[in-house]
Amino acid sequence: MVILVAVSFVGICQAQKSTIYKASYSSNFKIGDPAYSDKVLALWKDFENNTLDNHLNWFADTVSMTLSNGATIKGKAENLKGAKDFRGSLSNYKVTVDAWMSLKSVDHGDNLVCIWGTEEYTMADGKKVKASLQEVWGFNKDGKISMMLQYAQGSGPM
Repeated sequence: MVILVAVSFVGICQAQKSTIYKASYSSNFKIGDPAYSDKVLALWKDFENNTLDNHLNWFADTVSMTLSNGATIKGKAENLKGAKDFRGSLSNYKVTVDAWMSLKSVDHGDNLVCIWGTEEYTMADGKKVKASLQEVWGFNKDGKISMMLQYAQGSGPM
C-alpha cells in the first residue's frame, strides 16, 4: 500500500507528457496546500447551510464563476446575489462530498481545488433535484478565489 501511494505521488509531481495533445494550460501539477481545499469545503458547507455571508473576504472582487448551465457570472457582488437568490429558492438542500484535491500548477504557480460530490434539493415548485457535481476552484496570487468552473450531471428534476 505504501509503495502504491508513493508511486501515485511521484506520478502527479511530474509533468504528464502526451504525444497526442499539448495542454493549452498545463499538464504539470503537484499536490497543493490543503488549506485551499479547506476553504472550498467551508464554502460548500456555507451554501448547504444557507450562510453565504460567512466567508465573503475569501473572494476576489473580480471573481468569475461559470455554472453548469453555461452561464458565467463576473464580479463578487453579482456572484453573491445570484447564489443567495438561487439558494433562497431551495429547500431540503443537502450535499455529499465524494472527493477533493488541492493542486498547484508548477509552470504557472496557480492554486486549484477540484471537488466532486452530489447535491439534492427541492425546488420552489416542489420538484426534487439530484445532481452529481464537479467543480474546479482557482485562487489568485493573494489567495482569494478568482474563478470557479462547475459541471453537473443529472441536474434536472427527478
